[in-house]
Amino acid sequence: MRRLMLLRHAKTEKTAPSGQDRDRRLDERGRIEAPEMGRYMARNGLVPEVMLVSPATRARESALLLGAQFHPEPSLVQIADLYGADASELLHIVRREMPATAKSAIIIGHNPGLHEFAITLTASSDPKAASLSDNFPTTALAIIDFPAGSWAKIAPDTGRLERFVSPRLLREGDG
Repeated sequence: MRRLMLLRHAKTEKTAPSGQDRDRRLDERGRIEAPEMGRYMARNGLVPEVMLVSPATRARESALLLGAQFHPEPSLVQIADLYGADASELLHIVRREMPATAKSAIIIGHNPGLHEFAITLTASSDPKAASLSDNFPTTALAIIDFPAGSWAKIAPDTGRLERFVSPRLLREGDG
């Protein structure tokens, strides 16, 4: 079995001082919610072995705040192709970049790619998958389990959504 977690970066400033989208930083809310999600993950035994992270500042900051809640911290691998990746590119990245020995991993990236990827991976017969249909807000986490014995065998419609949580759901007690 393999477990893939997808986390959209935390809330960010509207524009970066440089004017470049890649340079946008977390805002105050993002700096609160990323470690909160990390603590939730740690409490629930949802600690990945490896973190694949977009090179965008907001994704790296989210990864560092999240990872600081895990003991030991998972290895962090920055993947340039995660920035702007769509669902098919994300699948290729998983198959190509994921360490073969890792049973669990998290991708920290961006919408709309992460949202599309989560929908693509989950089986249409999965009753929990409906929770993904509307929105994938900042700092949201989708956890998808696969029966596959290797990352190379991860394919569309083969995953089971174990859970989907967001900061709002955690505050409301639904996470």
